[in-house]
Amino acid sequence: MNKFNPTLCVFLALLAALVVGPSSSADPAIMEGFPPSAESQVTKANYLAAPFNRWAFRNAGAPLHGVMVPRAGNIWHFKRHGQPLASYQTAQGSDLADLFEANYADGFLVVQGETILSEHYFGGFDGDDQHLWFSMTKSLVSALFGMLVQAGSVNLDQSPADYIPELQGSAFARVTIQQVLDHTTALDFRENYTDPESDFFRYYAPALGMIYQPGAADVSPEQEEIYGVHDFLVRFVGPAAGAEPGAAFEYNSANADVLGWLLARLMDRPLNDVISDYIWRHIGAEHDAFIAVDRAYMPVATGGFNATLRDAARFGMMVRDGGVFDGKRLLPAGWLDAMLSISNRDLDNMSDNGVYAKMPWSAYKNMWWILDASAGEFCAVGIHGQVIYINRAADTVMVWYSSQPDASAAVSPHFLVKLDAARALARYLEQGEF
Repeated sequence: MNKFNPTLCVFLALLAALVVGPSSSADPAIMEGFPPSAESQVTKANYLAAPFNRWAFRNAGAPLHGVMVPRAGNIWHFKRHGQPLASYQTAQGSDLADLFEANYADGFLVVQGETILSEHYFGGFDGDDQHLWFSMTKSLVSALFGMLVQAGSVNLDQSPADYIPELQGSAFARVTIQQVLDHTTALDFRENYTDPESDFFRYYAPALGMIYQPGAADVSPEQEEIYGVHDFLVRFVGPAAGAEPGAAFEYNSANADVLGWLLARLMDRPLNDVISDYIWRHIGAEHDAFIAVDRAYMPVATGGFNATLRDAARFGMMVRDGGVFDGKRLLPAGWLDAMLSISNRDLDNMSDNGVYAKMPWSAYKNMWWILDASAGEFCAVGIHGQVIYINRAADTVMVWYSSQPDASAAVSPHFLVKLDAARALARYLEQGEF
């Protein structure tokens, strides 16, 4: 097996994306000039690092390869309600827009029912710009997976290897599809973003195609045993010694890659077509979406989706309403309710996790982050501050895109302050006070 030897500059670029502090007035303008100046140039090596990420996340087709997810039909239009939240103050005593802008938001949108109550864009981002979802993509793929469940095409208690023979002999042969959905697969692979000698850097990142590695994009399948993500799943990921599947929650993006593979294999079409045919063509989207592809040009199920803010809200409304959009059923209600059927094992798996137990999540189920199952309060979440927040009790969806300098939500104060503000606003809206 050939191995990449990441250089120190790669390590520093990714480390900067995780730990760099707030931007300052000394930061250069990004992509300034025609062509841009060298110091303002966004590259594959720096696109995750602040301040370059603010431009890159809304223009992800530049540093990444992608395939289209077309819309169709008439645009579905939101209702408007003037400025009902103009006088609303956050717990910090600030305007909602000011709080989000101060914490690296690129834009946010609040919808109750079918009505937009608040919509704001920052730093040149606007309603016609797509933005990278990162791991919110996992929740989109999981939502689609319910079609296979309802049709009886898969049994969640069976192994994914029962449906994808290539996975026989891999770590995924001993797990169930439900454990894949819940990230309880006990894999001998960790997502380590800061160690250039880690398995993440050596194998997963080059296959994924979303993180810079010197020379990684130039190899051919004949040269590299682990060329695309599917090769990584089959040939590299092993079982964690002494760990039993189902016994612990360990967030691992490889699980979503398996889920996306199941969708594509069993529906006999690429993932971008599945998303378009079953969701994007039916929610009155204003814009086409696109999804980043791995080194083999296969859609990245774990984090590659890109869409505009209002179109993300349309998707969130469909999930909030149990799979129905504009009176038409798109996805099974039972599946979109199943994420809220939380067991004691689900609760324990979250509370026992040393990283995520510090967060407000009560559980992780079917690739959605659960806050309060009884209120139907849950989220899709992506690194650097991407969130689709859903609260069924308040009939509310909030979506915000961010370019936070810190990737992980678990260590980012910029993430928590926005999530707390969203939850407080949902309680306010549930009381019908505006």
